[in-house]
Amino acid sequence: MTISNVILIVDDDQAIRDSLSKELRAAGYATVTAADGAEGMSAFQSHVPDLVLTDLAMPRSDGFELIAGIRATSRAPIIVLSVRGADPDKVRALDLGADDFVTKPFSMAELLARVRAQLRRTAPPSTTLTFPDLTIELDRRRVVQSGREVRLTPTEFSLLEVLATNAGKPMFIEQIIARVWRSTPSTSADTVRVHMSSLRKKIEPNPSEPCYIITEPWVGYRFIAEPI
Repeated sequence: MTISNVILIVDDDQAIRDSLSKELRAAGYATVTAADGAEGMSAFQSHVPDLVLTDLAMPRSDGFELIAGIRATSRAPIIVLSVRGADPDKVRALDLGADDFVTKPFSMAELLARVRAQLRRTAPPSTTLTFPDLTIELDRRRVVQSGREVRLTPTEFSLLEVLATNAGKPMFIEQIIARVWRSTPSTSADTVRVHMSSLRKKIEPNPSEPCYIITEPWVGYRFIAEPI
């Protein structure tokens, strides 16, 4: 199992949300959906997606408000999908922090190309993460702890990758499920705990006194080692 980029889709048209979600999942991405800007902001905070696709005209809270809200705390790429193709709307969305603007209707091939371009732009430059006595080679899916290679299952490696690439940040159980299990409905907090326990036994010199992964009560987990 490999970690997929998570894409948040925000549109008040359920048919569009479902269609985009289906196409993006077929292309290998994990998706989260929301029906308006308010739901979109909540989903963004819960799932921390790698990229956002948003409409502009929506009830309660529109796409402009969502873009401004996201940009207050994050540089995640935002692509606007809207029938509002007039220059003032494009300029306003871009000025608020959107990275790209696609006018409806559009081809899925073009949208996927734009998604790939934005994700490449924001991809981390290194494929190797180095911490005290721990090296994680993301491209080779190889882990070395204190000079010994550690054999991890695909799920264990995905868990480690999610936590290590967000070192120092608390990761909610829901975020972990969204990124590792692609928000599979049957995945529970107990499932995460079982796999996390196995991962700790393999990489922690003393699992009872972890130096890499700690439990955040009522939240989830945090990777505490400082990168070198």
